Amino acid sequence: MAEKIIKRYPERITFIAPLVAYIFTFAAGTGHILYPLLPVIHDTALRNGIRPERPISVSVVASLQGITASPVSAAMAAFIVVVEASGYSLPKIMLIAVPSTLVGVLVASLVMLRYGKELEDDPEFQRRVAAGEVEDIPLLVKAQRKAKRDNVSVEDAKNRLAPTGARTESAAEISEVASASVGADGRLEEDITAESNGAKPGAPRITAAIFLATVVLVVIFGAIPSLRPPGEDGEPLSIAILLQILMLSAAAIMVAVTNVKVGAIATSSIAKTGLIAIVGIFGLAWLGLTVIQANEEFIVGGLEGMVTKYPWMFAVALFACSIVLFSQASTTRTLMPLGLSLGLGPAMLAGMWPAVNGAFFLPTYGTIVAAMNFDRTGTTRIGKFVFNHSFMLPGLVAIAAAVATGMTLATIIG
Repeated sequence: MAEKIIKRYPERITFIAPLVAYIFTFAAGTGHILYPLLPVIHDTALRNGIRPERPISVSVVASLQGITASPVSAAMAAFIVVVEASGYSLPKIMLIAVPSTLVGVLVASLVMLRYGKELEDDPEFQRRVAAGEVEDIPLLVKAQRKAKRDNVSVEDAKNRLAPTGARTESAAEISEVASASVGADGRLEEDITAESNGAKPGAPRITAAIFLATVVLVVIFGAIPSLRPPGEDGEPLSIAILLQILMLSAAAIMVAVTNVKVGAIATSSIAKTGLIAIVGIFGLAWLGLTVIQANEEFIVGGLEGMVTKYPWMFAVALFACSIVLFSQASTTRTLMPLGLSLGLGPAMLAGMWPAVNGAFFLPTYGTIVAAMNFDRTGTTRIGKFVFNHSFMLPGLVAIAAAVATGMTLATIIG
């Protein structure tokens, strides 16, 4: 589905691809869902003469922003634990988090719309084309650009560009990019993969429906605490705990309904990535909390006056911490309780929350490394000074716009 959406509007890919990445991350609760979209984004951009760096870099940033808006992400569960005692519920958090992160993604897309040289003028891309490492921009796309620039017809521009006797592509061939999601027998590859693991036909769509229904339940339970089952103290269960119960129950239902091989689940790349993330989140959070609690008097004393006078400085602290901890959930667990103790309200903390998406700062994050490897044109890359990489500008712009929007909404919503 994501592939079809991206390919349907190729000329707007710098906006469409990041929005698709954001929505899928929002629904799944993890940015790792971006991996299968990266080659689609790259190929669609290249086939339409658009510098792949533009949509790819913003899509990676959008997948980070989507985590701090998703009702089912580990970061959201960590944030709820911090602010729920103050009477701040999941819907209130989302009322600030969703619009602010969306604004951040859209502003970053706008900034990247004309970023960098066009492919025809990029020396690294031209070198790779000459070396046969990557295919060139389709001739028709080149002709359309030349026609606009030289004020001639597309046919004339095509004749000037095409070598004598060379075959030129038609508009239909350019617009119809072969879908990578269809197998040789006409079946969707997702169905072929699922059936090879013992699942019933149509299992991917069944599991997607179960997952989305569970997401809706999480939002409903978060909005209406009286619907939640009581805990040991007779009070409604924390939504953070209920989130885990619902997701594990949904996973069990998926296995039972689809008959998928349980062993195939444990050995899948997503399961391995998830288990590593669990260890990373808890390990980094414990490390950070240990340091802060051992030096709480010194840290709070140093930050209290500054944060009281300049509240936005706490967002800077969140950003810096996220660079070191490399995890939104770990940063949330580590610093958000400190924010409350400094006198910042739950609404203001929710407004600053997008600042925890600083994992792009060092170009070693999983989706960043994958994005650079998928881009055969060489436009998505690390610069000479390491920090001047393709993701720095959209990442900083997205966080600045999201935090500014979030803090504004926090003062309005309260």
